[in-house]
Amino acid sequence: MILEDDVLHSLCSAGNVVALTGAGISAESGVPTFRGADGLWSKLKPEELANFDAFLRNPELVSEWYKHRREVTRVVKPNAAHYALVEMEKIYPHFTLITQNIDNLHRRAGSVNVAELHGNIERNYCLGCGKRYDGKDLDDNSPFRCSKCGGLIRPDIVWFGEMLPLDQWEIAEKASENADVMYVIGTSAVVYPAAQLPMAVKRNGGAVIEVNIEETPVTEFADASFHGPASEILTQIVEKIKEKISEEPK
Repeated sequence: MILEDDVLHSLCSAGNVVALTGAGISAESGVPTFRGADGLWSKLKPEELANFDAFLRNPELVSEWYKHRREVTRVVKPNAAHYALVEMEKIYPHFTLITQNIDNLHRRAGSVNVAELHGNIERNYCLGCGKRYDGKDLDDNSPFRCSKCGGLIRPDIVWFGEMLPLDQWEIAEKASENADVMYVIGTSAVVYPAAQLPMAVKRNGGAVIEVNIEETPVTEFADASFHGPASEILTQIVEKIKEKISEEPK
């Protein structure tokens, strides 16, 4: 990986830094992606499982599916890319991690300042009374009915046709508008409104650094694009940043 001197300087001198992550960063941990050729959506129709109407029509089917997905994410572990972002949070004065993933791997790796645009599969709540069923509590509550009021329990994630959580979006939008640098990692950059965040960085004079296994729409305007496994590339970037900072006079 070749990191140009001017790009490295920008990465080392940045004060406000944002990372935007998508499914690609978790694919290396073994979490199936939705939009790739071998993704989950190639085997199942998303409209049958990931919208509120489908949940009301067949709550047992949808709930069992998300139970299976929770089991998958609990088995897998954060990879080197997740841990590299934890290190970045320690390096930069102001660091915000914006993720489109629901797998909770960023928090499990140790990231703290995380905006979860699409929710978190480990969180659940009752539609009737709002009682929380997070972590392993839900799996002990078959058939996914609230022990308090009997209402349906749904995953605390964003389904098709639903709005992003306003508080999380406001964090993401503000961080992007103020960013000196944004890392765009493992995302196809086609799902809105998250896809507009890199452009917001560019409009405000920030640099966009892309890390993806292949080219995306971001590649055309990114200040630097690195194509390959995020675990390898981010680890190398963090090492170069640390090395450069250590060379600077104290």
